[in-house]
Parts: sequence; structure tokens; C-alpha cells
Amino acid sequence: MSNLSPRTPRPVDHLVLPTADLEIARVRLEQLGFTVAPVGVHPFGTENVCVFFGDNSFLEFLAIGQRETCEAEAIKGNVFVARDQAYRFRNGQEGFSALVMGSENAKADHQSFAEAGISAGNILDFSRPFILPDGKEDRAGFRLAFAADLRAPDIFFFTCERINTPKVDRSALQLHANGAAVLREVVLSEVNPTDFQYPLQEVINQRDVNAHSFGMDMAAANANITVLTPSGLKAFTGIESSTIERGLRLQAFVLGVRDLAAVESLLISNNIPIEKRGSRLIVHKAPGQGAAIAFEAL
Repeated sequence: MSNLSPRTPRPVDHLVLPTADLEIARVRLEQLGFTVAPVGVHPFGTENVCVFFGDNSFLEFLAIGQRETCEAEAIKGNVFVARDQAYRFRNGQEGFSALVMGSENAKADHQSFAEAGISAGNILDFSRPFILPDGKEDRAGFRLAFAADLRAPDIFFFTCERINTPKVDRSALQLHANGAAVLREVVLSEVNPTDFQYPLQEVINQRDVNAHSFGMDMAAANANITVLTPSGLKAFTGIESSTIERGLRLQAFVLGVRDLAAVESLLISNNIPIEKRGSRLIVHKAPGQGAAIAFEAL
């Protein structure tokens, strides 16, 4: 019998998807049937548009707003900006760079990551205005604790503690024409997935791992985190991945929708190519959409 204390898995808070142009991203996302929030501006030079879901998770499409500010912040030790710059240098302006977990104590997370040998740098505290479509504004405050693995330069992780949650009604932003309601799964790839079991256990705060012939998966509080071999990734998503190049990479995510047939109809009417795999509809990445998106029925 194990004497290890049980853990409470963290929830997935959001996913970070670098993009070259927020307007291109907005148009693409609206064609996919998403309601897109107004542009958010960070104090360190980046800006975003977000897609919010009913389970309080969201997608962050991240662009460079002020390049000089970003470069200065990276030099000062801003991990978020430095990792974004490194990702873009290696992978281009479009992609899927970070998995973000929710937290109630980012300072404790930072300490845990440091003790585990996976801290990626200093905590980041910041706040920014939050504006709703009706023009109402509040300030949102955040504290981030970063983790990374030197063997995987094209991905980073952080926990996000919400210091001040805007006192605004987000329900309108959580209603989407495609019926997307929840984040069900985040899909990563690696030649030998279990080589990254330990850092992922620390980031998700989950001891239990389900290893299988196509890779492994772990349960976060609100979604499944799956790491697939190249053959597994091809089988489940249709995505081609290198069978030689090592390192974790974020590849796709799965959204639960209320009516899959309605999603298919919407995508066809908007001339969005789709691939059917099992019980899922997959939309492969495109300009403004740096990762594959799979839709499945709730």
C-alpha cells in the first residue's frame, strides 16, 4: 500500500495559442461558431482575444501588441513573454504553446515546482482591464507560477491564480453558435510519452496515470490530459507528428458540444473543412487557429 498522500488535481484554466494577427484569429473563430471576447491588452506588450466556456475554462489567442515592450519585459525576467518569444522563434507565429492550470495559491505552486526541479522562473503578478461587449469594464488580476522541462522547449506550463475576478456577467460570452460548452481533453504528442510522466504529474497535481499502447492520460479536475505517440496521434486525430524529434508538443483540444450534427452543418455552411474520426468532428489548424479542434457530443 502506498503511503503517498492523495492529491487534488488542478483544473485546466486555459490554453495559450500564439497567433500572428488577432483580427484573423477572430474571423476564423467566428467562422467556427465561437463568440469571441473583445481584445484584452497586457501590461507587458502582448494582447489577446479569448473564447470562454461554461466550465470556466477558456482559450487565449495571443498576439504581439508592442514588440519593444515584449523584448524589454523578457530581458527583465518575464517568463510569460520570454517563453512566447522563444516559441515563436522556433515554431512561427501560429501555434499552441502553453497548458494553464487553475490555482488557489500560485506562491505554493511556485515552491512545489522549484522543489520538483521544474520551475521555469519567477512568479508573475499583473492586472489588466476587462471589457465586456456592452462596454462595462473592471480589472482582472492574476498571479502565475511557471513550470517547464528542458527536454521540451516548445511547451510551457503555468498555474493561474485569479487575484481579482471581474464583477461582470460572462454568460453572453459563454454562449456559442456551435454549442461548445466545456473543454473535454487536451492532446499532446511525444515519441515516448511516459518519459514526461513526472513533470505532468506535478503540473496537473495528479498521481494516477493511465498508460496504454498509444500513450498515457491523466485526469485533471475538469478535463483529460492525453499524451499520444505519433501513431496514436495519427489514429485519434489525423495529425502527422515526427517519429524522431523528441519533446512534448501541444497538438489539439476536444470541446464538448450540445448538438454535433448542428456543428457539422454550421462548419459546412462556412466552408470549413472537417474530418470525421470516430464520434468526433476535427477541424485541422489554419491561420488564426494554431491547433486542431475536435468537437464531440456531450
